[in-house]
Amino acid sequence: MTLEALELLRAAREGDREAAERLVLENSGLIWSVARRFFGRGVDPDDLYQLGCVGFLKAIAGFDESFGTQFSTYAVPKISGEIRRFLRDDGPVKVSRTLKERALAVGAARQRLEQRLGRSPALSELAEETGLEPEDIAAAETAVSGAESLQRAAGEDGFTLEQLLGDGGEAERVLERLALREALERLPEREKQVIALRYYHDMTQDAASRVIGVSQVQVSRLERRALGRLREMLSG
Repeated sequence: MTLEALELLRAAREGDREAAERLVLENSGLIWSVARRFFGRGVDPDDLYQLGCVGFLKAIAGFDESFGTQFSTYAVPKISGEIRRFLRDDGPVKVSRTLKERALAVGAARQRLEQRLGRSPALSELAEETGLEPEDIAAAETAVSGAESLQRAAGEDGFTLEQLLGDGGEAERVLERLALREALERLPEREKQVIALRYYHDMTQDAASRVIGVSQVQVSRLERRALGRLREMLSG
């Protein structure tokens, strides 16, 4: 952030309406970029942008320079959160009905197998029980899963996303957890799938490779590339 922008931010936080309006105008591209992620959900794009502006103004009010975090890193989840809150409260469907029904079927099958086997079923066992392809099972569960903990260890490595993306102060990590959710949505689909399988479904690279249908070496490359993108987005 430039010195001029920082001075504008300070003035806006102190109640300078003109400074706040200027910041909104200068960051309209950022606000639109977040708003576009929610197009096609039954809300007019201009309304999504206005909601994003509300979130942006909340970010101005709540930003603390002492966190040592870029303002944009702090602002993005605020913008997105305001839009998500509206969509959640007003009830538009975020996940297709087919995916929801498939996820329910997978969940029921998982429970049956756990009772029958006395352990958590393997992906291949779930596929046999449901008649679904492994990648369809992973896609359905990932689509409807809630926000996952960044402190869950990944596969055989025992590392967490939080550890891999940096170990700043606690206040900064809290902000980065919020920003990470937004950064994940911006990953290319294949990289997003690898991260979901490795860090949210606790799969080894070998298991993830079988789900996606690529080699373990390719999974490793996709994972490294995705983590690099995430680091870059979170430090921007």
